[in-house]
Amino acid sequence: MHIASDHPAPDRKRALDVLAAAPARELAAVWDAWSDKPATTRLRGPEVGLVMVRGRAGGGGAPFNLGEATVSRASLRLASGETGHGYCLGRDLAKAEVIATIDALYQRDPKAVEAEIIAPLRKAIAAADQKRRDEAAATRVDFFTMVRGDN
Repeated sequence: MHIASDHPAPDRKRALDVLAAAPARELAAVWDAWSDKPATTRLRGPEVGLVMVRGRAGGGGAPFNLGEATVSRASLRLASGETGHGYCLGRDLAKAEVIATIDALYQRDPKAVEAEIIAPLRKAIAAADQKRRDEAAATRVDFFTMVRGDN
């Protein structure tokens, strides 16, 4: 795959991160707006499985197994030959398949996928994060001690 150097596309991993983090409703909306849906062949799944979640005490301590998380995954191939993989937390098989399709499309035309799918999802995720921060800030209480002057 050759990408023009004057407009380098964001890397595939960051695009997959956005797709996995996107709310299913937002992802479905941008996918429904994509006009040229390709023919695909399923290679694996979609299926549900478990992954072990690892943690670290204090962020830097020895790793330990925290528990298991449910993950959905799918792999498919476009008629043009690109292979896409989709993973997401939870049991949303349709979301995993849409992510795999978008991943394959990203390999074929990264600029269009970035502009029409990834960028709007990134904005929606940022807006949702800002809303959560604003709601948390509204409940913040600053404690202070007043000193009485007894002179």
